[in-house]
Amino acid sequence: MLSQPFSSSKREMHSRALSAEFVVIGGGFAGVCAAVTAARSGTKTILVQDRPVLGGNASSEVRLWILGATSHMGNNNRWSREGGLVDEILIENLYRNKEGNPVILDTILLEKVYQEPNITLLLNTAVWDIEKADPQTVSKVYAFCSQNSTFYEISGRLFCDASGDGILAYRAGAAFRMGAEEKRCYNEQFAPDKGEFGELLGHSIYFYSLDTGKPVKFVPPSYALKDITRIPRWRKISSSEHGCRFWWLEYGGRLDTIHDTEQIKWEIWSVVYGVWDYIKNSGNFPDAENLTLSWVGTIPGKRESRRFEGEYTLVQQDIIEQRHHPDAVAFGGWAIDLHPADGVYSSQNGCIQYHSKGIYEIPYRCYCSRDIRNLFLAGRCISASHVAHGSTRVMATSGFGAQAIGMAAALCLQKGVLPADLTRPEFMRLLQQRLNLAGQSIPGIRIDSAGNLAASARISASSELRLAEIPFDGGWMPLDYSAAQLLPLKAGVRYRFEIEVEACEATVLEAELRYAAKPFNYTPDMTAERVRIPVETGTCKLSVVFTGTVPSDQYGFVTFLKNNALRIRSSKARYTGIVSVFNKFNEAVNNNGRQTPPAGSGIDAFEFWCPDRRPAGQNIAMRITPAIEAFSPSNVVNGFVRPTVTANAWCAAFGDKMPRLSFCWDVPQRIGRIRLFFDTDYDHALESVQMGHPERVIPFCVQGYRILDGHGNVVCECTDNHQTINDIRLKETLVTDRLAIVVEHPSSEVAAALFQIHIEA
Repeated sequence: MLSQPFSSSKREMHSRALSAEFVVIGGGFAGVCAAVTAARSGTKTILVQDRPVLGGNASSEVRLWILGATSHMGNNNRWSREGGLVDEILIENLYRNKEGNPVILDTILLEKVYQEPNITLLLNTAVWDIEKADPQTVSKVYAFCSQNSTFYEISGRLFCDASGDGILAYRAGAAFRMGAEEKRCYNEQFAPDKGEFGELLGHSIYFYSLDTGKPVKFVPPSYALKDITRIPRWRKISSSEHGCRFWWLEYGGRLDTIHDTEQIKWEIWSVVYGVWDYIKNSGNFPDAENLTLSWVGTIPGKRESRRFEGEYTLVQQDIIEQRHHPDAVAFGGWAIDLHPADGVYSSQNGCIQYHSKGIYEIPYRCYCSRDIRNLFLAGRCISASHVAHGSTRVMATSGFGAQAIGMAAALCLQKGVLPADLTRPEFMRLLQQRLNLAGQSIPGIRIDSAGNLAASARISASSELRLAEIPFDGGWMPLDYSAAQLLPLKAGVRYRFEIEVEACEATVLEAELRYAAKPFNYTPDMTAERVRIPVETGTCKLSVVFTGTVPSDQYGFVTFLKNNALRIRSSKARYTGIVSVFNKFNEAVNNNGRQTPPAGSGIDAFEFWCPDRRPAGQNIAMRITPAIEAFSPSNVVNGFVRPTVTANAWCAAFGDKMPRLSFCWDVPQRIGRIRLFFDTDYDHALESVQMGHPERVIPFCVQGYRILDGHGNVVCECTDNHQTINDIRLKETLVTDRLAIVVEHPSSEVAAALFQIHIEA
């Protein structure tokens, strides 16, 4: 029993003093990625989160899907899903939660943090003050946990502000911007007219509905919106949609998106309950009779507030021109996505999205505060203009940059330097290498082979795929839209393709060989040649012969233009780095088949050629002469862990019943760690919630493998892999002059493939 007498003075609150090498403020997706990455690199880390769960806008409190460069597979960014920890989380979520239940995602994020012994997690804990050692150095933060009535005094050497609104950076005095810059500020031609469009993106609150199987009445609260026509887009309301499909229920862009958040929340609640009242009680949705409102968000999902000034500010031109930065540590690929400040009450479209022709680099300097020397910036408060923020703010991109911060923090502590010092070439090369080994895939940068024992071995394989034919074993694909087979081609080689078509009337097949002007892109903005082939009624095989060629080793688009009189044969077979694409549309990302930006906006016009989601999107059946030879075993040490200008993978032949990759050295090697990089289809957008996906394990992923030493002894065996990177740390150092990995084909329709193997002492 605890009993205390009356006190004439106020009682002191319980308090605790904590310290760590790295302190992360904010447990959204970015904060989680920064903290876990640092902890895995041996850094003692404290993660402070002011909510009861992790994930921020991705959590069950808000329920927005995690997305980034893949953009719902509605752009030309092939194989662009973010790697490393971001990929690990999304792949794990697919395995456990392919239906997209946000509560399950909560458990996955909590588990990732809980499993790290180097992380101290403080939930329900809000930072309210800071202390400086000098004007440019943060030494402590002060926080309060409402659940355990405890004040925390948290000391650290390095800090990361991933809080969204930037409470730490703001209290520390770091320079920031809030709102839209004028065009002349950064010479951004897409900068909005602030009078017409406003300056800030607003907040959103989502809702979920549930079919109960029996009629359900709904009586709206008094604060629900009464007149649905106050929403200019009210005719877009549908009883079949819920969750973040209603992203456009947005408000607050003309208010202070920090200090007016509670006012904004009440207005969006009014809208949400008004929309549900309209669905249930207007009589326009008879299918809604059995629906009940199962969940409404209690906190709004924020899009924009403060953006802090770093050593570099990302701008529109960096995105559209795909500018190179020597200190690139991440990439983005979501469209520049701006919303009218009036949000749901605007008569304009809910968003204006324009894409670049491919992914763009994000420099490390955007993540380092210009003013506070030991402070990193993560998430939506990084150093970017309002226009560039329209792309960098999305969660997968935010998490991707944050894992670079976590790795950078660990390197700073190991080398005894401050964040800005890592821009020195020798440190930046080391940071980029460590990131790429963790799956970052920084554009154009290979994993250095110097530290890879596999690169010094003689490598052989039991078989190697020669793509001479994509089998004619699939159904008929109507050419309702132009279609193309994306293939890794050789410069200057003239290819011939044999296809099978079915014509309902005599017609002409128009075929083109296209390619991207920038070899690392997948926007087919150049045409090597067009051929026209007469086709008679019925089924026949056609030879498509191109004398034109691609100018460099890169992906080419074997293109068949739209023709309603034709169907083309597809294939059941799927291969790593091979995909069919279509000149269709995806309204969710402003893809109408072609991007036509406003004149003078500084944005490119081009066509979209995008894949269909599985189980659709089969390859086009064809015979290929000469055969494509892009799957050599030497690829597993070339330093790339996903397709770039070629497939970058060893792929076994279908007929090889026990594919085997062998490594042989002249002298025995001491081996303690083996990293395998498998194919989990970086082209597939793994939206974390609501949408759902067709499989728990990506069909390209090798699930079963064995690693054998020179005597045939099993060093490691796995029968149920679903992850991209398998990091195998041997209990005892292995000394051998030979090593082999025996893999299983994922299925009869998908050949086994391996992107990279990294072997260390």
